[in-house]
Amino acid sequence: MTERQLLQTAVKAADDKKAEDILVLNMKGISLVADYFLICHGNSDKQVQAIAREIKEKADENGFEVKRIEGFDAARWILIDLGDVVAHVFHREERGYYNLERLWGDAPLENIDSELSQ
Repeated sequence: MTERQLLQTAVKAADDKKAEDILVLNMKGISLVADYFLICHGNSDKQVQAIAREIKEKADENGFEVKRIEGFDAARWILIDLGDVVAHVFHREERGYYNLERLWGDAPLENIDSELSQ
C-alpha cells in the first residue's frame, strides 16, 4: 500500500463520519514528522471520537499501522499517527484556537476532491 492510498483511506474515513472542513497539508520538505497532515473537526466530543475511531479502524482494515493515538479520551484534539500521514481531529473550538492551517501556512494544500467523491 502506498502513502497516497493511506491518505485516501484516512480522508474517506473522516468523511464517512461527517467530519467538517477536511483538508490535507502536503508537509514534504517542511516537516520531518510526516508527509501529510489531515486536518478536520467535529461538533461534539462523540463525533470527534467517532471520526478518530473510523480512521483507526479503516487504517487497520487496510493493513496500515496505527503508530499512536493521543487525546482520545478528552476528545478535544485527537492525533492519529499513521506514519506518513498524521490525522488531526479537532473539536470545533480547538481547531480555531490552534489554527494549524495558519501555523503551517507554507505547506501547500493537497487536492482531495477525488478521495471525497469515491
